[in-house]
Amino acid sequence: MKILIYGAGVVGCELAHILSRAGRHVTVLARGEWKESLEKNGLVIRHPLQLCTTVDRVNVIGALPKHEIFELIFVVIQYGQLQEVLPDVGKNRSRHVVLVGNDPDAEGAVRILSGMDPRKEIAFGFQNTGGRREGGKVVSIHAGLGMTVGACRGHLSTEFQKRIQKTFRGTKYRLTWETDMDAWLKCHLALILPAAYVCYAVDCHLPRATKAQCKAILDAALEGCKMLRALGLSVSAAENDEYYTPGRKRRRMEIMVYIMAKTPLGRLAASDHCRAAVSEMEALDAAFERYRSETGIPMPVWDELRSLGKPGVMGAFQLEKGGGNEVL
Repeated sequence: MKILIYGAGVVGCELAHILSRAGRHVTVLARGEWKESLEKNGLVIRHPLQLCTTVDRVNVIGALPKHEIFELIFVVIQYGQLQEVLPDVGKNRSRHVVLVGNDPDAEGAVRILSGMDPRKEIAFGFQNTGGRREGGKVVSIHAGLGMTVGACRGHLSTEFQKRIQKTFRGTKYRLTWETDMDAWLKCHLALILPAAYVCYAVDCHLPRATKAQCKAILDAALEGCKMLRALGLSVSAAENDEYYTPGRKRRRMEIMVYIMAKTPLGRLAASDHCRAAVSEMEALDAAFERYRSETGIPMPVWDELRSLGKPGVMGAFQLEKGGGNEVL
């Protein structure tokens, strides 16, 4: 199978590694120094949990040809870069596109791509991979790889779903199918944004986070899910609220969040991304605030955490640390 991975951040590189090891013909679109590193040294990934380093040779390009057809295109970039990348993908003749990553406006992405090419079929996915790029390699953390994937709303065509399944056949990659990825992605923001606020509040040094702040992340997530439900989204209480309200699942979540904060796992899974993707987190925060303004529902815990790591603080953090967006 001929696969394009548009974007060579941590998630895209891990996806390229999985598919190339499965014998797929993988092309990675990257730019700048990272493109040169991939061409010279290959795709080098350090897997701390697996105690190994892998090196894969993949085809690398710096631009997407209009007439080259791929069986699948995975667009794996930060949300803030999506608006400038979608027209490039829309001009290409490939029909099947999976947009992977945070996206609070899945419907908008569908409108752009479908407006450019009505034949295109678009799916959305989220892969739970954390890490960072450093010294010509990727440091990637994951405990079993997989993707939550599906249409913006409704079901993918049988052909599209089978094509995705075929892509991962023979791997240990798990696919979890959803019929409303628009709601799923918005609900995901209800958890990651409070976590980001805490990251910025402690200067992206999570061991400084207090136990109260860790608990507040889950309280704020519950407020966020309730707000999204008030918008009419299909936010499942069984899959979300039960992890944030008192009970066995909440206790497990509290332990997990606290362990993540106090160990290097938190750096790889959360604070590294917050440090490298300030502009993306600002854009996600602004999108979520627009949804909040439509409901007027009080969210006191959310507001308290947001005041600690509000966008102004994020911008100041980026300037002070000399940080910037992770490029393609």
